[in-house]
Amino acid sequence: MFLYPAEKYSLKHLVPHLTEVLKTEVKFADDCIGESAKSMAASLQPGEILLLENLRFYKEEEKGNEEFAQKLSALGTFYVNDAFGTAHRAHASTAVIAKFFPQKKCFGYVMAGELENADKVMNHPAKPFTAIMGGAKVSDKILIIEQLLNKVDNLLIGGGMAFTFVKAMGGKIGSSLCEEDKLDLALQILEKAKAKGVNIVLPSDAVLGDKFDANAQVGHSEINNIPEGWMGLDIGVKSAKLFSDVIENSKTILWNGPAGVFEFDKFSSGTKAVAESIVRATEKGAFSLIGGGDSAAAINKFHLGEKVSYVSTGGGALLEYIEGKVLPGVAAITSKDVA
Repeated sequence: MFLYPAEKYSLKHLVPHLTEVLKTEVKFADDCIGESAKSMAASLQPGEILLLENLRFYKEEEKGNEEFAQKLSALGTFYVNDAFGTAHRAHASTAVIAKFFPQKKCFGYVMAGELENADKVMNHPAKPFTAIMGGAKVSDKILIIEQLLNKVDNLLIGGGMAFTFVKAMGGKIGSSLCEEDKLDLALQILEKAKAKGVNIVLPSDAVLGDKFDANAQVGHSEINNIPEGWMGLDIGVKSAKLFSDVIENSKTILWNGPAGVFEFDKFSSGTKAVAESIVRATEKGAFSLIGGGDSAAAINKFHLGEKVSYVSTGGGALLEYIEGKVLPGVAAITSKDVA
């Protein structure tokens, strides 16, 4: 079913840029299935490139509709999936279509690189292995933390999720972000870590704001004694030093989630300190994987992306891979389906 979406989402706007980058004319089909797309695909000569219209203009794409996937498959003779960012979704073009290319399918360079680097961190890490977890909520990262507790030597916890741990341990966190229904879970994670010999490092101090705003008034306190009316929006100087010392003595590093609200310059110094310490560790021979999403945005904001081992393009996909889940886009290539 064609959705008639806004014109701004049309892929035709990419044609000039792609033509410039690829140094060859990029042809454009105003649909991704149908007679016009079929005839344009059939008439392609060696070296020519055809860009199809946005697949998501059809509901069948995200629903993983097999008939839609088969129509797409009729346009080519070999299938390459290089979309790691959507590998965790069973969409028609990223998973279902591969069954129509049983002997003629492969990963692209990006997808292969993502899997190779994730595998290196999760299955063949040099020790000590340190994971840095940030972001807003413990609940968003519980499955990945469970997996990491079986693999890492150090687990550093920053971002908004740190305050749930601090409150669970009896600290005063003012009006900082906290998942009240996850306090027991936070204590369970601390107990599991202790039982497994994993060194969990929580921030000791925090940079405070009187509101969640780029222009907030700034304060500072110990992380377990934040005054009412103030919220922790970044890790403090002592915490940054604590984190950096652990990171710089690591041989494998996984970073997923910022240490604070790095989008606001007043509250970006902790995240920047983490990024810089990862760079220093990498320069000393550590392998560092930056786990997509906000972490990738942060490392690039500080212009340090070229100084770490690998920056993932897939936030949700990488998380699910580390959680141990099967990614449909990956399984579609590695399976031996017969059309």
